[in-house]
Amino acid sequence: MDLVAESQKFFRRTSQSGSIVLFLLWHVVHLTISVLYIVREIFRAIESYLITNGYVKTYTNINLQRVKYLGIVVDSDEARNISKVVELLEWLSAIGVKKICLYDREGVLKKSKAVIMERFGSTETSNDSAVANPLSKKRMDFEFVSITDGKEAVAKAANLLFKKYYVDEDSEKPFFTETHLTEALKTLGQVEPDPDLLLIYGPVRCHLGFPAWRLRYTEMVHMGPLKYKKFGLILKAIHRFTKVKQNYGS
Repeated sequence: MDLVAESQKFFRRTSQSGSIVLFLLWHVVHLTISVLYIVREIFRAIESYLITNGYVKTYTNINLQRVKYLGIVVDSDEARNISKVVELLEWLSAIGVKKICLYDREGVLKKSKAVIMERFGSTETSNDSAVANPLSKKRMDFEFVSITDGKEAVAKAANLLFKKYYVDEDSEKPFFTETHLTEALKTLGQVEPDPDLLLIYGPVRCHLGFPAWRLRYTEMVHMGPLKYKKFGLILKAIHRFTKVKQNYGS
């Protein structure tokens, strides 16, 4: 009995020691990642400052002909801070972007459509004020998208394809491809242009449910949380995209 009791005590102490080691190791890893993240944000802030103030001449001239349609994806929780969204759009307006697709999963930006259109739906600045203020707003065209738009469009397209190929038992049953879906969406008038570039603001590196059939040739760039957005890094992302050679195939 004494041997059994001693063995149990030994294993209990070993288990407790192991738990303490794992606990300390977890905190060390967490602290290391936090420090690296802070250092990264400091470098990003410095880089943005240098670009914004013209110290880096590479980003002074941007060929916006390559960015005819810009997509902005925002995490729905962050999209509720409409002042941050408006500030982001003011920056894009100052850069010269004309057409923007605004997307968030839950449709928060749709609910703020009136506010956004009121601020950017018409030109309200004279030439003199535009020269005095380089961040003056210009007219912009918007498309507002949420995940429900994608679901509804795909459901209608699927219903159309079903009626076309499966109602008649004698008709050929094809293997559906992206081409079939695109043609069905065109028939329904649901096809909008694909964004050339997609800037994603959110905690995760994904498109957050943006309609996949509109991302066939789209370049995606994760910009980090909306609250940490930086004007200089937007210039950098757009400039990099305009310099990339895209091969679409035949």
